[in-house]
Amino acid sequence: MKRTILTCLIATASITTSFSTLADDRSNDWKATANDAWIDGKVEATLLFNGQLNTFDINTDVNDGKVILTGKVGSEVDKRLATELAESIEGVDEVDNRLSVVTPQDYEGNWDTFTQDMKDAKIATVIKTRLLLESELSGTDINVDVSQGVVTLAGTVRNPSERDLAVAIAKNTADVSDVKSELSVDS
Repeated sequence: MKRTILTCLIATASITTSFSTLADDRSNDWKATANDAWIDGKVEATLLFNGQLNTFDINTDVNDGKVILTGKVGSEVDKRLATELAESIEGVDEVDNRLSVVTPQDYEGNWDTFTQDMKDAKIATVIKTRLLLESELSGTDINVDVSQGVVTLAGTVRNPSERDLAVAIAKNTADVSDVKSELSVDS
């Protein structure tokens, strides 16, 4: 009888510890995700509002404090500056700069493509800025890609109203021909 009670007590303690550890892991996952989203928003805002950085198109992703920069910039100096700006953000552990340097000479003989890329970059910058400044929206979890005037919104929003607002902001931006929403509602 004593062994049965002792076994039950040990089993109960083990189960309680397991559930506690599981809850801590889930709590830490949520905190890490929220921290990554905060860092992502801070990096995007810093890049967008930096007057020295000539951005063609820069996308940011953050995973466990590691910032990944993708897209295009106009010079090696801009590429290095983007890295420095991202590294200066509190909470950033590492920056993986995958930016491509694209100059007008790269478009030699194809001025229309260069002009469209510049227009797409302008559209992306305007939309990203509006999403970040919108108080009713968590713009840090939304990625904006633009190709030939077609905007693709991807990421996570808190509810359908946020999704609709993000799409409306994109649709009401000059030079946008279409908006594709790949936004998922966080449940």
